[in-house]
Amino acid sequence: MEDLVESITRGNATEVKVVLTSVVAAVAIHQVFLIAVGYGKVRLRFLAAGPATWSHRAVGIALVAVALIVAALCIGAYGLDEGGVHAVAGIVVFAILALKVGVVRRWRGLDPWLPALGISVLVLFGLIWATSAGEFLAEGPDG
Repeated sequence: MEDLVESITRGNATEVKVVLTSVVAAVAIHQVFLIAVGYGKVRLRFLAAGPATWSHRAVGIALVAVALIVAALCIGAYGLDEGGVHAVAGIVVFAILALKVGVVRRWRGLDPWLPALGISVLVLFGLIWATSAGEFLAEGPDG
């Protein structure tokens, strides 16, 4: 698997992971603004609640797909031995995302928990970014 990741990223697995993780973190912040419009907490003349909610869901699907790619790159390049907080946050974020999807599609009685689940996803994506891309960027080009 490590050879496949190195081949796909042309030997730049860490850099590709940093870029994709940064995109995931930035889009996660955007998702909070979209759903704030969807819930009517923020009102914009150019975006109504319905389209904001639909967009939040569509962008969220793409965001999860990119996050899964990053997770596969991470596991392929570094294995399961490294990571600590980073690895635990990665596992927990996917568990919360699965729960969030379950609430939206099946357990509608738990809808009041959606904001807390969404904020948890944002916080975990931020933690994942800080313990990977953030550390890498803080080290600078000389490592």
